[in-house]
Amino acid sequence: MNIDAAKAALAHLDLDENPHSVKAKSRDFFWYSPVLKDRLDGVSADFVVSPKSQDEVIEILRICHAHDVPVTVRGAGTGNYGQAMPLKGGCIIHMQSMNTVVEIGAGRVVTQPGVVIRELDAITREHSGQELRMMPSTAATATIGGFICGGSGGVGSVRWGVLRDYGNIIRIRVVTAEAEPRILDFTGEDLARVSHAYGTNGIVTEIELPLAPAYDWVHLFVTHPDFAAASRMAHDISLQDGLLIKLDTVCEAPIAAKYFQRFKGHVTEADNLVALMVAPQSMDGFLSLLAHYPEAKLIYRSDDNDWSRDPGPAYEYGWNHTTLRALKVEPVITYLQVRYAGEGFLDKIDEIRARFGDELIQHIEFLKENGVMTAAGLTLVRFTTEDRLNEIIAIHEEMGCMIFNPHRYTLEEGGRQIVDDRQLNFKREADPKGILNPGKMIAWEDPDWDFKTMYAYPDLKKA
Repeated sequence: MNIDAAKAALAHLDLDENPHSVKAKSRDFFWYSPVLKDRLDGVSADFVVSPKSQDEVIEILRICHAHDVPVTVRGAGTGNYGQAMPLKGGCIIHMQSMNTVVEIGAGRVVTQPGVVIRELDAITREHSGQELRMMPSTAATATIGGFICGGSGGVGSVRWGVLRDYGNIIRIRVVTAEAEPRILDFTGEDLARVSHAYGTNGIVTEIELPLAPAYDWVHLFVTHPDFAAASRMAHDISLQDGLLIKLDTVCEAPIAAKYFQRFKGHVTEADNLVALMVAPQSMDGFLSLLAHYPEAKLIYRSDDNDWSRDPGPAYEYGWNHTTLRALKVEPVITYLQVRYAGEGFLDKIDEIRARFGDELIQHIEFLKENGVMTAAGLTLVRFTTEDRLNEIIAIHEEMGCMIFNPHRYTLEEGGRQIVDDRQLNFKREADPKGILNPGKMIAWEDPDWDFKTMYAYPDLKKA
């Protein structure tokens, strides 16, 4: 690894080698996890380059390949699995300057990866009356490239499913990390080779996504005194084919009262909260359905707001924004990401609540998987020790609840704990020296890993 030679060859580009800003650009939201905070807190790259074009990305990769310099790609750093943490140091490619929306057409948009998601959504709305199908709760700061490479679903998944579902990504363009980098476009089945790969086998330079008709969504908050009843009400709402919704979130008491500062005076510690986004034309139908739940109380609607402080969009109280707001109030909070699916999955949540009591606080998001309504649990956990956290995870798995572990920094451990041969085989082709985001793909680093303990990247370098 010849860092000095690489920096000298890249000096004519937008190069940052200030130790303080380099370290800041080497961090993402890994600190959501006390386990990752312990492992990764000192990780830093050696320098940062911000390319302004695909040609500059090619030049960076050619030079880093020649000098054996590790390369980690970064968007806004809002991921919380350590996706953008440069475990081996080296070069950060910061995509902030590749922020052009290339083309907007009927039902589709072509964009560079560095565009902030909320800005991209605003541009498609203004130019074509269309919007993004789905986005993370961090849309105000996250980039579209970061979402495609590190995300899996979010706001809109209750209607459109998750990113890996057929049709939710149209095309991804990547640059390979070879002696002479190539530009490759992936569509159809081949998208799985590079989507949600943490930038381990190619640098994304262009994305084509489907669009949907844009609506002035009504953001709603509904309270209910009973969590089990609230979750079943929300499930009922999610199943109404005639109601067009984009968000369906349930937060157990006392989340809203304790962690949502702008809700003070509007909720009590006994109130469970359902947060929704409903299309205007569906409001009559929604209110008719809500009337079947007499204990439910509609406390806020954005098209008729009488709160003294505007709470902002409903999605900023859902997905991982719930965890973020809790962390700001109670730093011992962390979270789990749980998959609830199959017949009686709401009963399974009831069993989890009975098993753990107030050690866990339930937060669920309704979403579709292959056309079937399921739920993602982003459960708040009062962290005590790493051993206890691992025990909680093991109990969930014994009870038949799959965990996507947010306390691990590798692709496999944060997912289904299986090797994705499509991504591994493409890495062998596109990154023969293994310089792209080293330490994040166990199948490349240690093919015989058994997943019985947390993988520890042996070349992890701290500043």
